[in-house]
Amino acid sequence: MTKLQSQEHEPFETVDRAPEAQAEGFATVRQAHESEMAEDYVELIAELIESRGEARPVEIAERFGVKPPTVTKNISRLKAAGLVRREPYRAIFLTDAGRELAEACRRRHRIVVAFLLSLGIDEETAERDAEGIEHHVSTTTLEAFEHALLQSQSGK
Repeated sequence: MTKLQSQEHEPFETVDRAPEAQAEGFATVRQAHESEMAEDYVELIAELIESRGEARPVEIAERFGVKPPTVTKNISRLKAAGLVRREPYRAIFLTDAGRELAEACRRRHRIVVAFLLSLGIDEETAERDAEGIEHHVSTTTLEAFEHALLQSQSGK
């Protein structure tokens, strides 16, 4: 590793990586960004269905802080991907694939939040930070978080 200086003269370390490995890392991040919208939407739709019995576009827009046309556009994408179904002027429902994705997202979210809480992060910050981390954490890292949580709970 070599020490480099940023323009603000803050030291940071770099790791020599092959260009292919670096490109693969950036590709993974781009792919995670592309799936974030779908994951956030199915997770929220599942939450609304659980708490209110249905998920209406106006409620989705309110929760995301976006305009209803944005929700309509994204729901169309989710429908094309086979994650939701909707009848005109009706609520939105998850398909089996949508429910599976929502459950996987919830599980990832719960593990990340629990891990951050175990580090002493306050609940509000842990929830907010988990919203970003959960989309980018690898299976390997998620398993390590879960293992660390189990170790700390068992007192080892």
